[in-house]
Amino acid sequence: MVPKTRYAKSGDIKIAYQVVGDGPFDLVLVPGFISNLDVAWDEPHRARVWTRLAAFSRLIMFDKRGTGLSDRTVGVPTLEERMDDVRAVMDSVGSQQAALFGISEGGAMSVLFAATYPERTRALALYGTYGHFRSWVLPPDRIEGALERMEKAWGTGESLALFAPSVAADENFRQSWARFERLGASPSAVVALMRMNSEIDVRPILPSIRVPTLIVHRQGDVRVNVEAGRFMAEKIPNAKYVELQGNDHLLWTGDTDCVLDEVEEFLTGSRSAVEADRVLATVLFTDIVNSTKRAEKIGDRAWHDLLGHHNAIVRRELLRHRGREVRTLGDGFLATFDGPARSIRCALAINESVEPLGLQVRAGLHTGEIEVADDDVSGIAVHIASRVATMAKPGQVLVSNTVRDLVAGSNIRFHDEGHHSLKGITDSVRLFAVER
Repeated sequence: MVPKTRYAKSGDIKIAYQVVGDGPFDLVLVPGFISNLDVAWDEPHRARVWTRLAAFSRLIMFDKRGTGLSDRTVGVPTLEERMDDVRAVMDSVGSQQAALFGISEGGAMSVLFAATYPERTRALALYGTYGHFRSWVLPPDRIEGALERMEKAWGTGESLALFAPSVAADENFRQSWARFERLGASPSAVVALMRMNSEIDVRPILPSIRVPTLIVHRQGDVRVNVEAGRFMAEKIPNAKYVELQGNDHLLWTGDTDCVLDEVEEFLTGSRSAVEADRVLATVLFTDIVNSTKRAEKIGDRAWHDLLGHHNAIVRRELLRHRGREVRTLGDGFLATFDGPARSIRCALAINESVEPLGLQVRAGLHTGEIEVADDDVSGIAVHIASRVATMAKPGQVLVSNTVRDLVAGSNIRFHDEGHHSLKGITDSVRLFAVER
């Protein structure tokens, strides 16, 4: 459920904000150059990040002036005005002191706030941020060309590759990003904001920061050069610097947990000890048939593009059928469902959708109790589903008798494949092929 949106007054401007969680301290999330509080909760990757932060704090989120749900017709705000919006939101929610978590451009605002209001800043955490735009984001000779391209393509999702290359080939994510762009700011507003951002230079105030500071940067960040994080860590007294693997700039793509683990430990002194939950689920394994031979035949680059299309199709069907992606397996997927009939229909839809690409997928399904911890799954049910998948023929969806029995009356038809001994499983398992 989307939290209730309220408004704080900052001068003559209304700033939209939300409060989530009831942890022992306040944490103000200072977003990157655009945001939209409502749409943020529609996208599972973002919602998961906000939920994780709210699990150990009272999370205060807001849209900066000129973006999202806040007042849009504000001209070109200065960094000082935008920094003061943080104070206005804190005052509105009765927060005397808070930790600040600045993301990308939001880092400059957070740094300025920490230097101006040290008594109200419990700690400072920065991710993928910079002190000087022209040194570590875009050099002066590339700014105008970049702004022109951004204005023309804004709202199409084309910019996703510039922020999160790991999901750039995922059409569903691309469309979600396009919607996020449109609801975050208009094309003209984005250009104006980026022009303002290009003037950001908070390097002179970095040595004056006196609050505990954490700086996290991904080594291959495609948007903000890693040297930006290294520079800030060098200039802010006693700052802790953590450099992680990855090239996505977006916080909610790539190995998000590694970033959040560092932030949580820095702010609370410990990381969440996640206990395994045991739930009943239908487990799906998929695998592209003869993937190695196909890759050798068409070459690495063409195979990478083809695999990207395959992955986008699988994720689209998982979303349609309410499946949860657990992880990719090179050329396949591991996913779970809370309904066996949907899992079968999802596997069939994946097979049908990849056939025009010249691909065949084998799929295996089993329903049983699994353990869920740290965004991974384990248990005998997972093992059985994996073994069932290895028994499937090209283009076939193979299920255990447990799955077949649970979908009785669903009009899904099966062909009996008989009893089979599965490696690591004591008793034989009766398998059924789904008829297409």
